[in-house]
Amino acid sequence: MPKLSRRQFASTLGAGLGLLSRPPRATAQATAPTAAAPAPPALLGLDSNENPYGPSPRALAAMTRVQATASARYPDAKELELMEVLARHHRVQPEQVVLGCGSGEVIKMADAAFLAPGQTVVAAEPTFEAVLGYAQLSRAEAVKVPLTADHRHDLPKMAEACTIRTGLVYVCNPNNPTGTIVSGTELQAFLHKVPADTVVLVDEAYHHFVEDSSYRTAFELLPLHENLVVVRTFSKIYGLAGMRLGYAVASKEKAAAMKAQGIWSNANTGVLEAALESLAEPEHFEKVRLAMNGTRRWLVAELERDGRRTMPSETNFVMIHVGRDVGPLVDAFKARGIKVGRRFPTLPDWLRISIGTDAEMSTFLAALRELVRVRPA
Repeated sequence: MPKLSRRQFASTLGAGLGLLSRPPRATAQATAPTAAAPAPPALLGLDSNENPYGPSPRALAAMTRVQATASARYPDAKELELMEVLARHHRVQPEQVVLGCGSGEVIKMADAAFLAPGQTVVAAEPTFEAVLGYAQLSRAEAVKVPLTADHRHDLPKMAEACTIRTGLVYVCNPNNPTGTIVSGTELQAFLHKVPADTVVLVDEAYHHFVEDSSYRTAFELLPLHENLVVVRTFSKIYGLAGMRLGYAVASKEKAAAMKAQGIWSNANTGVLEAALESLAEPEHFEKVRLAMNGTRRWLVAELERDGRRTMPSETNFVMIHVGRDVGPLVDAFKARGIKVGRRFPTLPDWLRISIGTDAEMSTFLAALRELVRVRPA
């Protein structure tokens, strides 16, 4: 069976005009990179939380250069180089860094390392489903804890759900699909309540988009908790979703346990070079962050002007209340050339939409206004 990417895996597990004002162009948006050309077929992809601007010019150049100079060589030396750079970036030792073919593989490695038959894995409902799906391979039992009324992780109840049988707890912060966060104070209190022999995996795939001052990256808490594993990806802000690269940072012991479950040389040299270039130019991705967050704010303002409800998002996607089952609506958008987020069983009347360029979001908004009209109050 071919190995599934993070996005493909989640998709498999999932069930199932009025005139527009022109989006305001902030200064940061005006300097953002040119949008990546859409790949055939010509569907507008707003379903996978990708970066519409793609990799940086330096990352693209690096991948092109590697094709001519290093394609015939295994990536081992380049993996070690990236691990050293990431270690300096996060102020840890290289031995604490785990690379994977996308963060989906990193999560699978964690499941395999820290779960066994008869154990439990605790996660929010809904959240990114990979950790629960891969746990089935370890014959572990999933314990799903509903979100709070404001669509955030209920960390106190998740801590209560941990027993002597719990091998792993998964916290997606910011959370996919809701876009909400738990604060640094809440996360720290949660880590003190979870048993020390239970691994806590914090998935920070959308970390770079967060603006809420109460947020705190779990990397700051790593020195205090030997059971903490933090996962990041190059798929989102860095625009390398198609190239597949993710990583985790943990204690040396936990990192070694995860690496034992991985595939040798599991990252291609091209994406490793692109990752190194991406980390070396943070100013480029700050422009991308400002552009995408600005577009998200414009979209939310337009939706609120229409009288539509949204969840507060700290990510590059937004959940929109549509007042009816999303399943048929997904097909209706596709018929208009737009791919939107899948149906989430516990949030059947909420539509997840990824943030694209200004023009792409205008296209989406026009279709939404046509397909889902707001009833007068």
